[in-house]
Amino acid sequence: MPSGNKGKNRSGGSLSLKTSNKIVRKQLYVKQKKEQGKERHEERHRRRKEEAKDPKLREERLATNQPLTIERKRVWDDVDDDSLGVAVDVAELKRRRLEKEEAEAARAADGVAEEDDEKDDDADSMLDSDEEGEDDDEDAEERMERLRQERAQRKPSIAPSTTSTNLDMTPDSLTRQFPNLFNEEPPVDPKVLVTTHLNGTIHKEAEDIAAIFPNSTYIRRSAHAYGHKYSVREIAKFAKNRGYTILMIVGEDLKKPSSLTVIHLNGEDVPPGPSLTYTIRNYLPGKALLGHGNPTNHYPELLLNGFKTPLGILAAKSMHTMFPPKPELQGRQVVTLHNQRDYIFFRRHRYVFREARATEKNVVTAEGKEMEGMQGIRAGLQEIGPRFTLKLRRVDKGIGRAGSEGEDALKWEWKAKMEKVRTRFNL
Repeated sequence: MPSGNKGKNRSGGSLSLKTSNKIVRKQLYVKQKKEQGKERHEERHRRRKEEAKDPKLREERLATNQPLTIERKRVWDDVDDDSLGVAVDVAELKRRRLEKEEAEAARAADGVAEEDDEKDDDADSMLDSDEEGEDDDEDAEERMERLRQERAQRKPSIAPSTTSTNLDMTPDSLTRQFPNLFNEEPPVDPKVLVTTHLNGTIHKEAEDIAAIFPNSTYIRRSAHAYGHKYSVREIAKFAKNRGYTILMIVGEDLKKPSSLTVIHLNGEDVPPGPSLTYTIRNYLPGKALLGHGNPTNHYPELLLNGFKTPLGILAAKSMHTMFPPKPELQGRQVVTLHNQRDYIFFRRHRYVFREARATEKNVVTAEGKEMEGMQGIRAGLQEIGPRFTLKLRRVDKGIGRAGSEGEDALKWEWKAKMEKVRTRFNL
């Protein structure tokens, strides 16, 4: 072999750039990875020193360094409509409408002021126009003040959440369609009746679901050959006559909960409705959770997150009526219903406040600043269960599909084509 080929590989490249030796190739790869890691470490150290001198650099970096998730790519319908099935942000839509009304009121006030300046021929007419102008100015100011009060109806929290649902943003279309659900009357303590389909076998799971809601009762539903097979409308009439406010029907598939139908029975002389039908996925009982806790009879706190559209507000309000309006804080139980990509995740926890460990940081606000009065305090969570995921499938005017009548019997129904655009969501 000629001596000139030493130090070269078969393809003629340099050994430092391209080699057929597996051991050398591995050593070069390890060396390259170490150099890259060293460069990243030096870059982070240099950036940390610069941000320590100028904190604004860190704020700018965090503001621009946002992961591009599907939620951030979410698209909305560009319409001025708040009916069911329209993907619009209710809070943003209401804010735009209030700004538009404020602008119109300001233009009207400016127009009245200009007309008052032009009327200077006759003293009597001038006085009259001044009085009318003052009245119009007062009306415009009162209207603008009322709009400001409506905008500031909800007081900000100490640690505001970016995903919490504001039921004060309920659009007028929902109030007109469901006056029994959205009204100004003070909420009453709910009374829930839970049952299953005919010949139901998931009695233990249904009892666990009924235990979530205070003042609830579970009744087995049988289709015995010698027994009367009560229909859902008969059960709803029975429950309404005995003071129940909500009827809940748990469906099953392969001995597991698969569906949940919530029927609002309303008060006297008012027809029942609406009915919301969900599918249940990934059901996991409390005893299957690692380190789970045991529930108590205290009224839990309720957290509703991520419901932004009119349909989402309807689902959130329906769930809000299932729990008493005044929770018992001494029980330290909290129920969370978190909507993400039209899937509603149900979780139930017990929380406890404890002293922070030496390695734990202080609690921060949504802006990333430390919360005053919470230094050295942390919150611990223990899941109680059960754990499952809901997805809204249909909304009926009356008692389910068969008990709804009229042209608007079906308010909304999920269809497969709704998920053709993966960045558009219904809730």
